[in-house]
Amino acid sequence: MTKSNFSRRGVLKTSAIAGAGLALPTYLRADGHAGFTNAPGDSEVILGFNVPQTGPYADEGADELRAYELAVEHLNGGGDGGMLNTFSSKVLDGTGILGREVKYVTGDTQTKSDAARASARSMIEKDGAVMITGGSSSGVAVAVQALCQEAGIIFMAGLTHSNDTTGKDRRANGFRHFFNSYMSGAALAPILAAQYGSDRKAYHLTADYNWGYTTQEAIQSSTEAMGWETVNAVLTPLTQTDFSSYIAPVLNSGADVLVLNHYGGNMVNSLTNAVQFGLREAQANGKQFEIVVPLYSELMARGAGENIAGILGSQNWDWKLENQLGEKYAGTNAFVQSFGTKYGFPPSQAAHTCYVQTLLYADAVTRAGSFNPCAVDEALSGFEFDGLGNGPTLYRADDHQCFKDVVVVRGKENPENEFDLVEIVEVTPVDQVTYAPDHPQFAGGELGSCNPGA
Repeated sequence: MTKSNFSRRGVLKTSAIAGAGLALPTYLRADGHAGFTNAPGDSEVILGFNVPQTGPYADEGADELRAYELAVEHLNGGGDGGMLNTFSSKVLDGTGILGREVKYVTGDTQTKSDAARASARSMIEKDGAVMITGGSSSGVAVAVQALCQEAGIIFMAGLTHSNDTTGKDRRANGFRHFFNSYMSGAALAPILAAQYGSDRKAYHLTADYNWGYTTQEAIQSSTEAMGWETVNAVLTPLTQTDFSSYIAPVLNSGADVLVLNHYGGNMVNSLTNAVQFGLREAQANGKQFEIVVPLYSELMARGAGENIAGILGSQNWDWKLENQLGEKYAGTNAFVQSFGTKYGFPPSQAAHTCYVQTLLYADAVTRAGSFNPCAVDEALSGFEFDGLGNGPTLYRADDHQCFKDVVVVRGKENPENEFDLVEIVEVTPVDQVTYAPDHPQFAGGELGSCNPGA
């Protein structure tokens, strides 16, 4: 990707490599770390924000960029400080990161792995980015995470829900705050059984890439465990915009539930087509036909409009959490206030995830006293924190996956405004969605060792 593909904000290029030599293979102390890729100079540090600015997940990408810009503002001492004020760790003081002003470059992943890797590589090799973050696709996340591991750069994943990201494709240089497919299944299954009964026949439409596969597996296994039968599962291209040909066969399949393992614009279009085909009013097997969307957000609800009413799904976070469920979810209101003041509307879970990941990276660097990826690894692995909107959270050392409560939501039947289309049904406690690192849905991967590059 050429430099013309980037949006710049006064970024000055730093020296590509600093430090005298390679660090030792075993890192015992952060201040002993030396010799790493894109070590920043004394005055500034460059972060790379790699998001979908075009393609089916562009709405999420736009909100991610808004959040990144807000995080940089707060880290550099501007605005009201946002979650710097509620974060349980108190080392960030608005003077940048380790006294360096935060600058950034951006790129368009296009929701394509090759484009995302090219964009990230340019940020690392041409712009001197010391950390890459972003994305709204698990295919992109896995590809960029692998690149960052090879290059000796930390990757703070954005929206990536596939089990693979912290499962078979986990990497020591990669960290995920967002929840995953297994957690959605574990949180949703009991509520689906309570709402729709345990005698159901499900038909899955699944996005044809790693997120779709693991989400279908998670929802299918969790619902079959409570008595549901899976009638059929059909893969759909990520580039699909009209799902009519995929919806039509559902009516005569014997199913009474349609599970849309789709996200972003794909979900908006497939849900709209399903409603147009009359599935919301249909009867099957003597039951009211139901539609389930395992993963969605307020942004997607806005795109789907009234079609989202009554649809159950899961989210990583919701902007109403603290108001409705109290101080356990402190940090939510601080972020909503900052974001709303700057942009005029509430933030999505995409915005929340990317803002939080930026703060967590800056905090880890500050606590470690070093930008070296291995110092960051030490600081984040096993880190327990609070005050960032999800309640008490653990960045598990085994796989660099965050563990926290999961929000189960439903589209509102009578929304009060265009920004309040989703209601919180239940917040599933973290214990209910926690699994062993060697769980079969996450098998086959090795975290390996951190790579400082250089």
